Amino acid sequence: MKKVVVVANIKVKDEFLSEIYNELLKIHKSTHEKDEGCIQYDLHKDFNDDNNFVFVETWESQAMLDKHMEKDHFLNFVKVAENKLEALDIKILEKIDI
Repeated sequence: MKKVVVVANIKVKDEFLSEIYNELLKIHKSTHEKDEGCIQYDLHKDFNDDNNFVFVETWESQAMLDKHMEKDHFLNFVKVAENKLEALDIKILEKIDI
C-alpha cells in the first residue's frame, strides 16, 4: 500500500493570526491523539512570515487520510478557518519508496 504525504501551506490573515494559530495547535494535538493511520503530522512556521504555516503529513493510505478529513476536529478547523485565511494550498503526494 502506498503512503500518502500531504503538504498543506496555510497563510493566515493578520487579524486572525492568534485565533488560527490556536486552532492549528488543537488540530495537531487531536490528530495525533485520535487519528489511526497517521504516521507524521508536523506543524511548521515560516521563518520569514509569521502568518504562514505548513503541515507536513504522512498517512498509511488514502483511506486513512479520508477518515481524518471526516473527523470532528478536522471539520471544526475547516469551519473556524473559513474566511480567515489569505491562502490555502494543499498538495497530496504519493510517497515513493526508494
